[in-house]
Amino acid sequence: MSKDQALGALICTVCAAIAIAYTIALLWPALEAIRLWLVAIPVLIAFIAILGIGAWIGWTMATTPPPKPIEEIQPEQTEEETHSADK
Repeated sequence: MSKDQALGALICTVCAAIAIAYTIALLWPALEAIRLWLVAIPVLIAFIAILGIGAWIGWTMATTPPPKPIEEIQPEQTEEETHSADK
């Protein structure tokens, strides 16, 4: 088994164990006191992650210069084609 396959198997095993433990903790009657937090914390993390992705997209759009208009690009290509055809 290669290193990548071993790491993949480890990740799969850990995720399955967490999923089983989470399901048991969510459904176990004795753990009613923490049931709200078992749902609220993953929802909060997902919500923050989505907002972070949105902020990253907004930041990228705000800091990226606009592209040149097509009218400016076409004459440049024509000049380059003429110079390469002359050679």
